[in-house]
Amino acid sequence: MRAIGIDIGSTSIKGAVLDLITGTVQAPVSRPFPGPCPGLPSGWVEIDPESIASAVDELLAELLAAAPDADRVCFAGQMGGLILVDPQGRPLCRYISWRDQRTGLAPAGSEAFLDRVRVCWEQAGVFEQLGRELQPGSTTTLLAWLHWQNRLPPEALPQTIADFVVGRLIGRPPPMHATHAIGMLDLERDQWHRDAFDRFDLGEVRLPELTFEESSVGTLRRNGRTLSVHGSYGDQQCALRGAALQRNELSLNISTGSQVSRRVAAFRPGPYQSRKYFFGDTLDTVTHLPAGRSLNVLVDLLTELAAAQGRPLQDPWETIQQLVDRVDDTDLRFDLAFFRGPLGERGRIENISTENLSVGTLFHAAYRAMADNYAAIAARFAPGDWRSIVVSGGMISKSPRLGTLLRERFSAPLREAAAEETLLGLLDIARSSSSIGNRHPEG
Repeated sequence: MRAIGIDIGSTSIKGAVLDLITGTVQAPVSRPFPGPCPGLPSGWVEIDPESIASAVDELLAELLAAAPDADRVCFAGQMGGLILVDPQGRPLCRYISWRDQRTGLAPAGSEAFLDRVRVCWEQAGVFEQLGRELQPGSTTTLLAWLHWQNRLPPEALPQTIADFVVGRLIGRPPPMHATHAIGMLDLERDQWHRDAFDRFDLGEVRLPELTFEESSVGTLRRNGRTLSVHGSYGDQQCALRGAALQRNELSLNISTGSQVSRRVAAFRPGPYQSRKYFFGDTLDTVTHLPAGRSLNVLVDLLTELAAAQGRPLQDPWETIQQLVDRVDDTDLRFDLAFFRGPLGERGRIENISTENLSVGTLFHAAYRAMADNYAAIAARFAPGDWRSIVVSGGMISKSPRLGTLLRERFSAPLREAAAEETLLGLLDIARSSSSIGNRHPEG
């Protein structure tokens, strides 16, 4: 028995053949996620939805050729952001990415729209019920902004980009799985938080059907074959499911973005965000922590001269790791908060001297700052709630020094999840929808 798994990420669209009998991910392929449309105001990130759908179609055709016996397709996708569609699922706008910063930008002499939303929800006492989910690219924030700008047609239905792609495949807008509905649910009642929407005159906005099931949402026809379509599901939750996260573990997910999370049996508000997980559990998490996206800023700086001279470096990361390996320690200090998040929005380098500023010391200091950040965020969770740590995202495989610093910073045992954990999560979902069953429904 085989299935197809596709992860629509913000950097790449990955897919693989999922062998349900052996529990393995086979024949992985990927396509770059399309870049933002040009000519937008600073901080805006919009992508042509047709280019995303086309990339998925190409990848799906390649995977079906590799697995002619596959009978189902499962999707994961980036959370937050939105695309508006009409009742037939046709796009009414571009996809506005979760990376979009327009609602967090403050015009001169005014506060950011995001801060207006936060104050409103806090004063109304609904912010905790929403899981304290509020980012510049949050679906709810963007919906409120579009309404404020008179750019929200009455027939518009907001979707995640993965749900848009699924809708194109099955011929109608699919239900939204609860793992995608971050910052949209009353987590005390497991339903759309209409009161929160009402605070911005969004009480009548059309919302997708909400589902907590892992069942088929429709079928698609390809080359005379009919395949069942399952999903889509939130990529963070899929990755942690693929990492086999248990209730007694702390999760460090380190990739382009970064999160510290724990899986719990019930919703408990606290100094963190809360999201629906699988199996009826809740995921407590702190997201938008500095990681690969911030490190790439450093790489772009270090390679700018070579690129400007028409001599781009082939693999700067390999050289960077070699230089880091030569550094035992450094008194250089680094703050990687280059993008708005829970640790600020302005980074800095401190204590520079002629002796301590080099590529190796720079990245050693950056990795140490990341380890310190994770330890500080982990303190928001009660220590008794976790006894070990699982690291996913693949970064410590590429950056061994980061793994060393994490082991020094945390006293709990640390294990690294297998690569392609999001696709492994989809594999587990595909198995649960068959007679085989999943690997770890309980904590």
